Amino acid sequence: MEISPDKQKLLELAHYKMPFGKYKERYLIDLPLAYLVWFRQKGFPKGKLGEYLSTTLDIRENGLEPIIRKIQKEFPVD
Repeated sequence: MEISPDKQKLLELAHYKMPFGKYKERYLIDLPLAYLVWFRQKGFPKGKLGEYLSTTLDIRENGLEPIIRKIQKEFPVD
């Protein structure tokens, strides 16, 4: 089985910002790990935000943040 990431979704995730709350306007990758874990315990929001928060937690727990930071640097949003 081959894993093939959706490049467009990964690019969007790298530039997605928290839309509300204490961490509003922060990139998801920059959210505190404890905050992401709290969402997992309480339940991620429905839709794209929940999907991206869950994915961000997986990325952080596996030490893959440098990939997201590289995407942010090499593919800036206008």
